[in-house]
Amino acid sequence: MKISDIQKLTEARIVAGDLLTEKNIKKAFSSDLMSDVLTLDEEDILLITGLANVQLLRTAEMADIHVVLLARNKKASPEMIQLAKENKIVLLETPFSIFRASGVLFSNGIKPVY
Repeated sequence: MKISDIQKLTEARIVAGDLLTEKNIKKAFSSDLMSDVLTLDEEDILLITGLANVQLLRTAEMADIHVVLLARNKKASPEMIQLAKENKIVLLETPFSIFRASGVLFSNGIKPVY
């Protein structure tokens, strides 16, 4: 699924990486625990989280995750947006809960990591 489709389905706003919206995403992982994120060994995944801090993006960078969806109407700080741009991470914000965003994406073809 293209990032632009994820944006539409979750009513999200792209705050960084808007030039990469044609990238395909196959799987998603939902978590607020960055220690769990660091255990992932997958490519082309979307991270759905309620965290909104710089450590989130550092973790995404280390885990080689290039698309992050902030749930529950969380907003990215200017530092987060800058770091996402530097690391070519697409950063989206959705008003949906983690549960709702995950359900909508799953019902439209995104597979879970586990």
